[in-house]
Amino acid sequence: MTAIDHSLVERIAQHLQRPIEKIVRTKARLHLLDWLACVAGGRQSDIARSLAKDGLAASADKAAWLGNVLEMDDVHRTAILHPGPAVWPTVLAMGGDALDDALDAGVRGYEAMIGIGAMLDGRHYAFWHNTATAGSFGAAAAAASRLDANEAQLVSALGLAGSVTGGLWQMRHEPVMAKQWHLAHAMMTGMAAARHAVAGVTGPRFILEGPQGLFAATCDAPKPLMLAEGWRIDEVSFKPWGACRHAHPAIDAALELKAAGALEGRVTVATYRDALVFCDRPDPQSVLDAKFSLQHAVAIIMDRGVPQLADFEPDAIAALAPARRLVTVMESEELTRAYPAHFGATLSSDKGRVTLADARGDPERPLSEVGVVEKARALMAWGGIGTDEASDMIAATLEGDRVSDILRILEGWL
Repeated sequence: MTAIDHSLVERIAQHLQRPIEKIVRTKARLHLLDWLACVAGGRQSDIARSLAKDGLAASADKAAWLGNVLEMDDVHRTAILHPGPAVWPTVLAMGGDALDDALDAGVRGYEAMIGIGAMLDGRHYAFWHNTATAGSFGAAAAAASRLDANEAQLVSALGLAGSVTGGLWQMRHEPVMAKQWHLAHAMMTGMAAARHAVAGVTGPRFILEGPQGLFAATCDAPKPLMLAEGWRIDEVSFKPWGACRHAHPAIDAALELKAAGALEGRVTVATYRDALVFCDRPDPQSVLDAKFSLQHAVAIIMDRGVPQLADFEPDAIAALAPARRLVTVMESEELTRAYPAHFGATLSSDKGRVTLADARGDPERPLSEVGVVEKARALMAWGGIGTDEASDMIAATLEGDRVSDILRILEGWL
């Protein structure tokens, strides 16, 4: 077989066979902790209460539903997706106690999910939830790694997962829990695909670029596959605020304007088009609406300062209605051209103006390890986790060597 005969998933599978360095595992530990903290923060949500009646026994299965509830899960900009909530529950659910092996599986899951997600175009993102679409591939790669699948088995796992992948954005327009179902479904699909592939079930090699494959069905102009020399987990951003990532540049700019004493009176937010598509909600009616509202995010800072999770709850939504009416949003063609490589925003008032090309937590403006740990403690506290138990989980994740130690604590949470 010549190089030109290799399908995209075959090229990805070959790319995933590389050894993973200790420094990459160290980074993976931070992302695992970040996801675990997001799960903890979601413990007291409506969906967590629904899960209590659902009959799910395994903690990793329950956790798969909770990692995205607070909209604080990690994000990759050019793929426009959240890898952590699809990859980490898969890793923990697949058995095996060596944490280094689990971290390697996580890194490979991120690599596959981001690599495929970054090929999806604007036509796809207009209707399809990239985290769901690429998430099944990421979960399949992570599960295959945990099963020590060979390259051919990994190709089949990716092909099987891709043959049934996807999730529609319609859930954005209704007060439902389908977004969390997308993540649980991606996990279950990826795990099943990997297990079946290892057992000998074959999947389509050309599931991405074939004549009736994913690209033909959902994209106008898919982007080329980019295979990095390093690992793309290094490109993934941490989210410091409990809102949609598309709102974060405006939040950061508003905080800078506030610190300068210039966030007063009427304020205009200029940002890229997708931020408006997802987050132009001047009158949010629910917690989820508020997390996807540029107007509400800026109003929080105008009225209260640094955003807290409580600022997206019903009482705050009602109290901040007057401040929201002072916020106008519009598209910046310049920032749209820079997107999705950069998520930017400009905030203007009568007293000042701030433009940011990137959000806090992006590789250009990274969140330190101390910052990730502080965020984790805050999320665990929000979810009702005590200080000592939070410290135990942080130590087990950042310093430990056994998956069972993490699962034992997680089971106590759920």
